[in-house]
Amino acid sequence: MKCFKIPVVVVLLHLALSLSAPVNDTELTSKNDWDQCRNYLKRFYNMTEPTLRTPDSGLQDKIREMQEFFGLQVTGSLNRDTMEEMEKPRCGVPDVGQLTRSALRNSRWRQRRITYRIMNYTPDLERREVDTAIALAFKAWSDVTPLTFVRLNAGVADIVILFAVRSHGDGAPFDGPSGTLAHAFFPGSGIGGDAHFDEDERWTLSRAGINLFLVAAHEFGHSLGLEHSKDRSALMFPTYSYVNTNGYRLPADDVRRIQALYGARQKPIPPQPKPTNPSDRCNPQMSFDAITSVRGELWFFKDGTVWRKQLRRPDVTSSPIKNIFPNIQSVDAAFEIKDRDVVILFKGSQYFLTRGLRMLSRYPRSIHSIGFPNSVTHIDAALYIKERKKALFFIGEKYWSYNLRRGHMERGYPRRINYDFPGMANKVDSAFQNSGFLYLSNGPIQYKYNYRNKQVVGVLKTSSWINCD
Repeated sequence: MKCFKIPVVVVLLHLALSLSAPVNDTELTSKNDWDQCRNYLKRFYNMTEPTLRTPDSGLQDKIREMQEFFGLQVTGSLNRDTMEEMEKPRCGVPDVGQLTRSALRNSRWRQRRITYRIMNYTPDLERREVDTAIALAFKAWSDVTPLTFVRLNAGVADIVILFAVRSHGDGAPFDGPSGTLAHAFFPGSGIGGDAHFDEDERWTLSRAGINLFLVAAHEFGHSLGLEHSKDRSALMFPTYSYVNTNGYRLPADDVRRIQALYGARQKPIPPQPKPTNPSDRCNPQMSFDAITSVRGELWFFKDGTVWRKQLRRPDVTSSPIKNIFPNIQSVDAAFEIKDRDVVILFKGSQYFLTRGLRMLSRYPRSIHSIGFPNSVTHIDAALYIKERKKALFFIGEKYWSYNLRRGHMERGYPRRINYDFPGMANKVDSAFQNSGFLYLSNGPIQYKYNYRNKQVVGVLKTSSWINCD
């Protein structure tokens, strides 16, 4: 991603005068082009009204400054390449003139623990999707610095995050769809550090629309004290463009600049202890062994415990798995076949058939009896796609497809997960289908996947299903 709308703490001027274009420009002469150019240079290149009233050379100098920043041919004329750059969606923070070198050195947080609070949510995404995107955007910076970001649900936070339209009280109004996307303020008291997002954009977690994770990560760079970068590969470049967010890591230019302010992370983040009892279900690093629907409930398996959640009620109950199925101590994978009213549970190289809370006779059976080679000793995750009567089995970085109509594994499998499921992790720990979407988890992160369009349409925390928002 590149830039987003970061607030410039300057009230934008409105110019009533229409000045003639420089005489040496032969490509663009329309009044609208020149009006757009002047507005752009006022907003992002500190062009003031006195500059506009000077001869044409003053305007040309500002165009040259903008062309030099973006790595364009420096001509001082409003050519097509320059105009196209001005028309791209971008961040609302100015590219030049914001801070002096001395101010830049001091524009940083003095503490390592930085709090943030999400004041409201965009209706374009589910709340848990916004929470996860924001947390991952902060993580991009904490992975390479000693900083720790802590979310507050109430009280005063260092960084306040909100979605707004047009004028919203900070002197930097939004401009509707496209244009500037978001803006953020440099560290400081009051509004310092806050990040605002234009609600007129269509926020997504994919290539379509405007990717919230990429814009938020850019804006938080400003919240931490970074100005825009001239490096087109940098996250802090001013204009927006989509990049693959799977396993996103900050580009080298951003790492170098943020570490100049805060230093590098000296020690790796210690691994979180694995939850082993029901009270740990909301551990932020929670990764479930298996998830499946069972007669209108969602069942979440972890070690020897199962949590049960009715989709339309907030209650979550838990119990040892052995209290329900005495022959099973833990579950590796599971899926429900609703039209047969059965659930299949996998443990090691065996699988069990259950109906409701009753284990069916003549089970367990070997997974090799349904077509797996002897080299497969366990299944990481499984789900049933009812529209296609197929079961998918995820093992390592590959997956298999079983045709229930014909009763055999399909030809051409196994296939690589990251080839057929673009945009998500290459390993799946748990999986299930709900309301036509596939939910595929890797660790604590879950991908909402449109199987028909082969597209990730959301990212959330797996534990959010069981009241852990």
